Amino acid sequence: MSDNVGLSTPRGSGTSGYVQRNLAHLRPRDRAAPYNAKDLDSFKHRQRQPDKEILEHDRKREVEVKVFELRDRLEDEGVDEDEIDKHCDVLRKELQAKMNKGGRDATPRKPLKAHQVHELADAKIKESERLRNALKISKDYEEGSHWKRQEERLRKALEKDSSVQKDKD
Repeated sequence: MSDNVGLSTPRGSGTSGYVQRNLAHLRPRDRAAPYNAKDLDSFKHRQRQPDKEILEHDRKREVEVKVFELRDRLEDEGVDEDEIDKHCDVLRKELQAKMNKGGRDATPRKPLKAHQVHELADAKIKESERLRNALKISKDYEEGSHWKRQEERLRKALEKDSSVQKDKD
């Protein structure tokens, strides 16, 4: 073997003597601070904003899927091509009108899947907004502001006590 790596001879070891590096070995990390103390604002939770164009595309796709299902069903029934186009155009206009006025289908929405990130983000924003309204939390509320006000009151009380003691002395 070269470079004093591995066995001097593979005889009797039950191995071929081939040496591989250990891919499971974890190298020690740097000892530096894991974060910059100046960038504490970056640790605050920021809600992921959905891409409106992707949401719009998905809505349009839902419309086209329903139109295609109608077209497929009518073709199976043997309806004339011109009649199929008329029915499809009517359904498309009806569904687009529903979509434009903001109304969702009367059927209940299916649970969102993990790959529907933008829909999930949109649903989460709406849920957070409903919760914020229910709890009457203002839009400009800053997380932890209650503790800051409490610390300020305590600091003022301590300053007041110290000034009273100085007056007595």
